[in-house]
Order: sequence, then structure tokens, then C-alpha cells
Amino acid sequence: MTDPILLCVDGLTVSYGGVTAVDAVTFTVPERQVTGLIGPNGAGKTSLIDALTGYTRPAAGRVLLDGTDITRRPPYWRARQGLTRTFQSVELFDDLTVRENLLAAREHTAESGLESLLPGRRKAEEHTADVARALELTGLGAVVDRYPSELALGQRKLVGVARALAARPRLVLLDEPAAGLDSDESQELGARLRSLAQGGVGVLLVDHDMGLVLSTCDQVMVLDFGRLIASGPAEKVRKDPVVISAYLGSEAAA
Repeated sequence: MTDPILLCVDGLTVSYGGVTAVDAVTFTVPERQVTGLIGPNGAGKTSLIDALTGYTRPAAGRVLLDGTDITRRPPYWRARQGLTRTFQSVELFDDLTVRENLLAAREHTAESGLESLLPGRRKAEEHTADVARALELTGLGAVVDRYPSELALGQRKLVGVARALAARPRLVLLDEPAAGLDSDESQELGARLRSLAQGGVGVLLVDHDMGLVLSTCDQVMVLDFGRLIASGPAEKVRKDPVVISAYLGSEAAA
């Protein structure tokens, strides 16, 4: 049985002056799957995530989340509908603990609908439960009461992932979450992303760690100069001559 489509992107184009960073890109992200997005530096990967989450100027094309057109919606509205992201540069509140950083993110993305009608105590309990789940998914329970400045870079990156998960997303976009992780940490992250997808959350993973991408993703897309040059199962994409020439190199095909 095919998983339902959670995100549908049709002809998405992002231009900065005379430069086209994302060029008529079309793809889908199913529920319960991890979709990878790879490509050389400057290929347009972060610009694509910025457009999907509303952090860039209005883009041409259409973006639908579970059938709803969100192309012109602001970032906070998209987050409240369940579309969250991480950033390459982890911007954490250094004067707050890990737990407090996650609680702040959860409260910021609280829905303005039914959730706003809940009593304050009930809402606080739900937010605390969401943070606890995000900490469990990322394995950060041991550092929950520490400050970001006390953490290694890899742990700070995981706090960024946990912050996105604390908002109870339906789809999470991860922009290079494995940067700063060693091979064991990367492998553990992949297992946690698989578990997250199996739990019903869609994942779009952008990373240069090819071991992580190829072992974790159900499907992989490849961007080059803003254009989608290949997509499909990881093994198929890994052996695509166009992808090898543009990004992976001969060693990855061996």
C-alpha cells in the first residue's frame, strides 16, 4: 500500500535578482517515509527549504501540505500546521537549558485554534509531554538540564532537531543535522529518523553525509544548479551516471 502524499511541490522557483536558486522543482514527500535531498554546495538545497517554510521571498509554483495550498502563507502559520525545520546554524538560547529551549519552541508554535481553548495547566502538561517525547527521540535526556554552551557541536545540532520535533510536526525538514556528528552518532541519528517516520511523521533530510542518506532514506532527490536532476530509490540514485558526475564521484558508485 502506497503511503499518502504529505507534501506536494509543483514547479517551485526561487530567484534572487538575476540568479535562479531553485529552478522549477517538482516532487512529493509521502507520510511515514524519509526523503533525502542531496547536491553540491550552492545547489539550492537550503533555498528550497527556505521557500517551503516561508523564510524567503514569495516563490513561483505551488506548495501543498496535505492538500492545502501554503505557498503564500507565513512561516508561523506553516509551523502551526505541522511543517517545521532545523537550520544549518543552530541558534539556541544560551541562557536557557535544553529543556527550556524546547519548551520555548513548543509554546511559540502552539496552535491558535482548539489548543488555545485548553486551560493553562492542561496546555502546559501537553507541552511538557511533547518536549519529553522530542528528547527521547533524539537521545538528549542526559543533557536536558544543561546549557547549550556546555554541549559539543553534535549535541547542539541534536537540540536543534529536538526543537523542531517538540512542535509535534507532521513533516520536519532537516538541514544538515549530521554536521558535527561522528560516525556512531550519525548512525544513531539515522535509526532515530527511521523510527520517527515509522511513527507517522514525514522527514525531508538534507545532508552531505552520504552514509546517513543512503542508509536512511526511502527515496533520494538530487539538486544541481537549482534543478532536480534525479530522484528515486537510494540505490538507483547512487548509481545514476548523471548524479555521479555532478556530485557523488566515482568512489560512491563502487
